[in-house]
Amino acid sequence: DYAELQERYFLPLYESVQRRPELAKSRSSLDVGCGPGLAAQVFSRTIANVAGIDASAAFIDIARERLPGRNLRVGEMETLPHADGSFDVVTGFNAFQYAASPVNALREARRVTQPDGAVVIATWGPPEDCEAAGHLKALGALMPPPPPGAPGPFALSDESKLKALVSEAGLTPIAVVDVECPWIYPNLDIALRAMLSAGPAERAIRNSGMERARDAVANSITPYLKPSGEYHLNNKFRYLIARA
Repeated sequence: DYAELQERYFLPLYESVQRRPELAKSRSSLDVGCGPGLAAQVFSRTIANVAGIDASAAFIDIARERLPGRNLRVGEMETLPHADGSFDVVTGFNAFQYAASPVNALREARRVTQPDGAVVIATWGPPEDCEAAGHLKALGALMPPPPPGAPGPFALSDESKLKALVSEAGLTPIAVVDVECPWIYPNLDIALRAMLSAGPAERAIRNSGMERARDAVANSITPYLKPSGEYHLNNKFRYLIARA
């Protein structure tokens, strides 16, 4: 469901990064937290050697079907199985803020990036610019209590915090870009299948059951129901390009 219904809503974000002039001469890329591989597919339009890593073996299986013969591995973002300076560009789309230590994950990204290469950190925009924030809050109430200080989905949304983290990891911030990524679902069934397929929903379902998770998400998106029966949620995502 995530690969078929939800991942496509991030295409404007992936394509915005792919068109950046900082990446114009890149010949190799690694997508950290690559999921089913759509971002890597987009990057393969202009980059000869694309690679990806994700903690989910099921996602990597789909990514390998989409990108046969490419370097796609199951692994963790804080211990990347790649040599120093292996890639011209390393990306993380909604990935680094979920690391146990985001700064360590970014240091690993810097390590495997060539000198003067680019590291791209993409995250949710500010909560007030993301109408999907309501469903994340509703799902959060169904999860086990997070450990003290655990980062949340919006942990890196503030531009100053994002730049500070990047600098702490030894990277030089270059540009911050916001991208509109509307989520438009034809009906409630598709909306629920799509929104319940992502990581936060999976944790809520494991902890509280599918029925409670479905009800929570359905209630949270009621304000975005259109007379046509479609659901329109406007969201803004933010990415920072840094120099290694």
